[in-house]
Amino acid sequence: MNRDINIDTEQRVARAKELFNSGYNCCQAVVMAYADVVEIEPTLAATIAAPFGGGMGRLREVCGAVSGMTMLAGFISPCPTADSALAKRENYALVQRFAEAFRAQNGAIVCRTLLGLDHAKDDPTPSPRTAEYYRKRPCAELVGDAARIVAQHLVENSNK
Repeated sequence: MNRDINIDTEQRVARAKELFNSGYNCCQAVVMAYADVVEIEPTLAATIAAPFGGGMGRLREVCGAVSGMTMLAGFISPCPTADSALAKRENYALVQRFAEAFRAQNGAIVCRTLLGLDHAKDDPTPSPRTAEYYRKRPCAELVGDAARIVAQHLVENSNK
């Protein structure tokens, strides 16, 4: 992870929202907003994050923005080996902190709950990205919240 990059929280939030509003899903937008920090090619970030949109393939489970924070936690607090209980613990603790911060701000981390849907699964066809789509969904704000949570963590831990 590139710790030499200065983290401007509001710039990261704006970038994540911009990515979402340009057609990327929630997870992609959050991960791609930090691709330079975690040193991953943006196209690879988008590819890896793509299946997590819509609460994992439009299953409406864990919000894609939360999944994006979770992916970033893997770079921020890595656990690259199978035998490091401490690294796993630290990684899981970061994921839980991210999720709890998101839940505290939004009341849930589950896509269908955040969107007020009464069903767990949607047709896998993505919704057309129209003005109406963006107007009726809170996703851009949720993406911004997730990007802000990650930025705050990075800023608070930049000297560690």
